[in-house]
Amino acid sequence: MTARKRGVTERLTSVCRAPFPGQRTIAVINASKAAPERYDAASQTEAGPLHHEWSRMSQPAQKRSSIRNGTHDQLNNRIFFRLFQLGNVLQRQASSELGVTTVQWAVLGALSQDRYVDGMRFRDLAEYLVVSRQNLDGVLKRLQRDGLIERFADLDDRRSRIVRLTSQGREFWQDLSERIYEFYDQAAAHFKFDERIAFVHYLNELHKDLMKVKLTPSIHQKRLISTDVPD
Repeated sequence: MTARKRGVTERLTSVCRAPFPGQRTIAVINASKAAPERYDAASQTEAGPLHHEWSRMSQPAQKRSSIRNGTHDQLNNRIFFRLFQLGNVLQRQASSELGVTTVQWAVLGALSQDRYVDGMRFRDLAEYLVVSRQNLDGVLKRLQRDGLIERFADLDDRRSRIVRLTSQGREFWQDLSERIYEFYDQAAAHFKFDERIAFVHYLNELHKDLMKVKLTPSIHQKRLISTDVPD
């Protein structure tokens, strides 16, 4: 085994170790070479699933999707749980180190773009940031109170409101953006340039696929939705 392959094996083995309740640690993947009989196609032992997962990676997605695999599910669970954790860590670190919430950060960044120098419709801003109008309204009230943004009626559509950075808001963003770039540098210090490009590609693909997800709600899901989400 080359050093590169050994490194990949070690990283995947580490990724697959599951600390969550009810999940078991996956055996060292490379053991398949030492004991290939343990990886018979009919076997679904702890040592087996990820070996088969590797061999299935070259199969079309539609073909793979019809095969339930415990390790496949665990990897997916790890990916999405890590995304959940990252979102929370980003929120905490942004508040601690930059003094803004991630939504405030996103709003100011969106409105600072040259194409929105004259402002952006409220509904377009909510759609662009993928946040609810209710949550966005609360954030805008705080930013408006601090003198960083202003809201006024759209002359072309009185039912719409325009959101725009104030001169104070632009000065604030200019200072904040310098600290944000330093924040980025430290947060992504271990990624090489080409790895960052690949990461953006995978995030874009995941975003597109997430937007396509459509499940039939169960009875329990319907109850939770009706209880937790206001009309």
